Amino acid sequence: MSNETNQQAAIEQKINEMVQQSRILEAYMNETITREATVTRLIGEARLASSAIQNVTGESELESLMPVGIGVYIRALVPPVKKLLVNVGAGVTIEKSREDTVNYIESRIKEFEVALRQLAVQKQQIEMRMEQIQGQVNQMLQQTGTGAKSPPQAYSRNSGQPHSH
Repeated sequence: MSNETNQQAAIEQKINEMVQQSRILEAYMNETITREATVTRLIGEARLASSAIQNVTGESELESLMPVGIGVYIRALVPPVKKLLVNVGAGVTIEKSREDTVNYIESRIKEFEVALRQLAVQKQQIEMRMEQIQGQVNQMLQQTGTGAKSPPQAYSRNSGQPHSH
């Protein structure tokens, strides 16, 4: 009887370790989802910037609204756009032609799309591992038997909370 108790305690310990591992994976999944949302937002902003630059044509001044913060705008006159200032990182800003700026933005969009695909793959891998752990936990719970007085806690991915089986 003591050997059976030790074996059940070892299984319960393994289950608890797997539940912890699953919780870590869930936190990583949430972080990946947040990154995915950020990259999606950046793609949208880049597409808007590209479209705006392409639509500002002509040799005359344009009237525009300039944001000054918290939803307040000032009417401003924009001179004919021949050159734009582009922040290329590390505090470096360079002057580029409209065409070069649009090309730069389009290359950034492609980089963001690659990052988005990589995040989707990561999410899929995390999800598969979480399902694998959940299956192993359920299998181990079945091995311990459901007649135990104090069944171990199993992880439910849907609620993010432990529940008894």
